[in-house]
Amino acid sequence: MSRLAVLQWRTKALPVAIGLGILAVVLAVTGPHLVALHNTLATTCVVRGDCALARSTLLQSDQDLRLALTILMVVVPGLLGVFWGAPLVAREFEMGTYRLVWTQVHPPRWLLVELIVGGGASMAIAGLMSLMVTWWYGPIDAAQMMVYASFGQRDIVPMGYALLAFALGVQMGALTRRVLPAMMLTLIGFVGLQLIFGTVVRPHLLPPVREALAITNASAVSGGWGYGSYTGPFGSSTPGILFPPTPTIPNAWVYAVQLVNNSGARLTAQALAQACPLLGAGAHGSSGGDGVGGGTTKIHARQGAVLHACITKLAATYHEEVTYQPARQYWSLQWMEFAVYLALAVGLGGCARWSVRRGMA
Repeated sequence: MSRLAVLQWRTKALPVAIGLGILAVVLAVTGPHLVALHNTLATTCVVRGDCALARSTLLQSDQDLRLALTILMVVVPGLLGVFWGAPLVAREFEMGTYRLVWTQVHPPRWLLVELIVGGGASMAIAGLMSLMVTWWYGPIDAAQMMVYASFGQRDIVPMGYALLAFALGVQMGALTRRVLPAMMLTLIGFVGLQLIFGTVVRPHLLPPVREALAITNASAVSGGWGYGSYTGPFGSSTPGILFPPTPTIPNAWVYAVQLVNNSGARLTAQALAQACPLLGAGAHGSSGGDGVGGGTTKIHARQGAVLHACITKLAATYHEEVTYQPARQYWSLQWMEFAVYLALAVGLGGCARWSVRRGMA
């Protein structure tokens, strides 16, 4: 049975393997150019004293290929679940072939072998893609210094995505017993799980670091501070909030930046109005509000003496508290998220076996 399953999956995996080969050739041809460009710019920018321009030059190269690779890393794990996982059991039920096929083999054992071989193939494909893309993106990631921005598209996490999508597809197929509904539910479920995990679960896998930074008004000159209102998820609005600039922490995932006093109490709108009564009038005179995550409307404060005086006054009793995930936790989060997806995939595989056994009863 195992040999037959391997032969079947080898036929399915052949077109994907050809695609991976083409991708490998493209990356092997274009990758050394990025490495050479990065090394050259890194050497010359120190001499010229303008590494910002060098970084911008590197980030503008191969933009079309970068976009294509990003799309591939996002959609391929889900497509493996949709086109490999969902039809695995659903097609047998839909076409009625299970009546003959499953009389020759033990259905739960057959499904276990298919899960192992198909899931292993899905992980291998996603892992090879991730390996190639991570290598190719190395110079760009080093220049951007934002490793968490592409967390789900690098290293081992895409393997967990692919395995979860495949197991989810098998389970959806066992429940619906129809190929098209199983494919649609797999796609919807996989996207939903990714969104929930990335926004709700991942930030709480490891406790973040909290760091206190002194308030300076140097960033006010470049417009780093802002004054406006915060709109909550249920429509409640808090006016008159001062937004501190987000500090630059290389390769960190910044959760939040807020102003707190030595006791840990946040700066409220009432306290800000008392400390800086002229700030509101200066801010409302400016134009061009912009969205700041989660429903915040940020209106940049008018630069000048009012803002500088306010920041100087607040610095006596308040400081910035930055909550972030440091770069050193990157691999710990990678392994933890991979382990969670692996556990979910095993659980879904067990549910699929139970569904098949129940369907044969």
